[in-house]
Parts: sequence; structure tokens; C-alpha cells
Amino acid sequence: MGILIGLVPALGWGLQALVMQKIGGKYTNKTLGMALTTIVFGIAAYFYLRPEMTAALLWGSILSGLSWSLGQILQTKSFDLLGVSTAMPVSTGEQLVLTTLLGAIALQEWTHAWQYFVGLPAIAIIVLGVAFTTVEDNKIEKGGSSNLKKGMLILIISSIGQAGYAVLPRVFDLNGGDVLLPQSIAMTAGVMLLSSFEKDNDMFGKKTWQNMLTGICFSVANVGLLFSNQINGVAVGFTLSQLNVVVSTIGGIWFLHEVKTKHEMKYTMWGLALVVLGAVLIGITK
Repeated sequence: MGILIGLVPALGWGLQALVMQKIGGKYTNKTLGMALTTIVFGIAAYFYLRPEMTAALLWGSILSGLSWSLGQILQTKSFDLLGVSTAMPVSTGEQLVLTTLLGAIALQEWTHAWQYFVGLPAIAIIVLGVAFTTVEDNKIEKGGSSNLKKGMLILIISSIGQAGYAVLPRVFDLNGGDVLLPQSIAMTAGVMLLSSFEKDNDMFGKKTWQNMLTGICFSVANVGLLFSNQINGVAVGFTLSQLNVVVSTIGGIWFLHEVKTKHEMKYTMWGLALVVLGAVLIGITK
């Protein structure tokens, strides 16, 4: 049962990218729709848990939520440039590397030599896997060369934001459930602020409300991870959640009909396998 609960975040976050692209709309619609749904879950969590609103809780939640808003907006933009099946392995790999390094070095979670002996090669495996997933044929004919460079740059910044979203609650030593309401409010405020700079952002258009379905996928995954970490431990829970990359990448190819050549598909599958292997090895170090 614990493993099944642990797979809920992987399924939710994997489906999130697919549902978002299927519903469509501007990146502002997609991210704001998600953020609005998190407020509903946040309110429910608040009345269930009744957390004490300390300064640490507010600051940690707000900074985490604002980091998410930057990371999610840019990740969503990368889907339109690269496609889900290319962007998600890169995004997942970068987040794994950044989160692991921040945890190991900044939070001093790696206290034994063997953790570095296993963890550093795992990071190298993830980087190699990410490189494999970006292999493309005939880039110039597809107009993909400029999109690939722009998309990769956007994903680097996005992954920094997503890593901040994951790490900041740990920096402030916060309980996962307690952060949900203030974090969700910061998410929504951050998305609205960043979206306001976009001309014709259509923030409260029809597609925004439709993308609240995307937010359900995200929120169920987020809550599922909290329960998984309690049952399976953080190491196993976090590692299982990263299997979302398999759902989103294969779903992007089959469900969203993102075209890949036989050569590209081979490298994508090998890249996925390496990213998952690296995630499992990193899970061992925790």
C-alpha cells in the first residue's frame, strides 16, 4: 500500500503536464488556473491542521510559493518551445541535481563519505540522461535549433525556482501540511504579478478556469507526497515522485502526439532510464 501511495505524486505530476497542454491556453492561463486550485486545497488543509502562523512559517511559505510561481511559469513556457516529452526529462533532471546539491551542501544532509561516493556519480548519470533526451535530428529543418537554446535557458531558470520551492520549507524547518495555505496564496500572487507584465495576458479568461483541472493534478500530487513521505520516508517518497518524468514523457509522445524520429526515440528512452537510475541512486543517499 505504501508503494501505491508513493506513486500518486508521480501520476499526478506526470498528468499535470499532459492535461495542461491538452486544455491549452496561454502560459498565464495554465499557471494561474493551477495556482487558484492550490488555494482551495490550502484552505482545506488549514482548517484540518490548524497550524500556528509563526513568522518562520509565513516567510518560508511565501518565499517557497514565489519561487514556484517563477519556476512553473517558465516550465510551462518551455513546453510550448520544446514539447513535454523533451522539456520534462530536462526539468526533472535539473531539479534533482539542484535539490540534491542544495540539500547535501547547504543543508549538510550528506554527512558521510559514502553519500558523496554514490551521490556525485548519480548526478553525473542524470546529466548524461538529460543530454540524451535533448538529441534531435534535422534541427534546422524543424526550426528547432533556436527553440532548443531558448527552451534550455528557460528551463535552467525554471529549475532554480522549482528547487527553491522544494528546499525553502526545509530551510525554515516547516511541516509540509502547514505551509499549504500561505504557500498557495504566494503562488497565486506571484503568478498574477509575473503575468501582469505579459501583454494580453488573459489572466481570467475561460482557459484559466479550465486549467483548474491541471491544478487538481498538481494539488493531489502535492498532498500525496506528504502522505508518502510519512509512510515511506523522504528518501523513498521523493524518489518515487520523480517517476512523473516517465508518465509525462511517454504521455507527451503518445497522448499529445509529439513527433520523434526513431533515432530520437531511442535516445529519449535511454535518457529516461538514466534519469530514473540517477534518481534511485540519489534516494539511497538520503
